[in-house]
Order: sequence, then structure tokens, then C-alpha cells
Amino acid sequence: MDIANVKWNEKMSFTSEVDGHKLLVDAKPEFGGEDKGPRPKPLILTALGACTAMDVVSVLKKMRVNIDSFNVRVEGELTEEHPKHYYKMKVVYEFTGNDLNIDSIKKAVSLSEDKYCGVSHMLKQVLKLSSEITINGEIV
Repeated sequence: MDIANVKWNEKMSFTSEVDGHKLLVDAKPEFGGEDKGPRPKPLILTALGACTAMDVVSVLKKMRVNIDSFNVRVEGELTEEHPKHYYKMKVVYEFTGNDLNIDSIKKAVSLSEDKYCGVSHMLKQVLKLSSEITINGEIV
């Protein structure tokens, strides 16, 4: 079982402890915070990005695909009405390197999205999730 312990500091600042690691979460000043940390909802984007990134790197290592750099950007669109929530997310996988095998990269991404990433699986149940892959700045 995973546990996050979220303790109130002051004003709208909270410290979350997960697996012995601490993360400060805060609100914007217009909502009573001091902007000392990220807001809670965007951390869902981080969870998705990190989950799928770890899968992709792991699969590519097993395939012996060498990449120079790899970045995952997750974009989320919120509803206008309350409670505001993400109704759509897009995951952009950005690779750079020489002679990268496009099929291997597509397979690694597909395995993460369809088989391994539990965060992706969970979010697909409640919102529209799409993705794109870029290699050296070009969409593939």
C-alpha cells in the first residue's frame, strides 16, 4: 500500500511525505498561499509523465536503444466549471539522438501506454488521453 501523509504548515502550505521524500505544496497568493510549491492538480501531470518516462527508458535500455536525451511533456486542459478537473491530457515524448530506431521508440511508448504505466491506465478511465512522439524536433 502506498501512503502520502499531507501535513498543514501554515496558510495554504502543506508538506507531503511519500516514501520518505518530502514535497512542499502551496497555493497562489490570490488564494491565500505564498507560491512556495506547486499546486496539487499539476502534480497529476508529473505523476503521468514520470510513470511513462520510467517505462520508456526501461524498455529502450532492454532494446539497447541509445538516446542522447529524452523529455516527456504532459499538457492538461482543465474544465471551466467547478470542481475544475482535467478533461484532456496530451503526452509529448521528445527524443534526440543519431540513428534512432523509430519503430523501437514507438514500441517502447506503446508498451508504456497500453501495458505498463498504471497512472496512464487510471487516467484513461476518466479523461481523453493522447500522445505524440518527436525525434530531433520532428513529429513521427
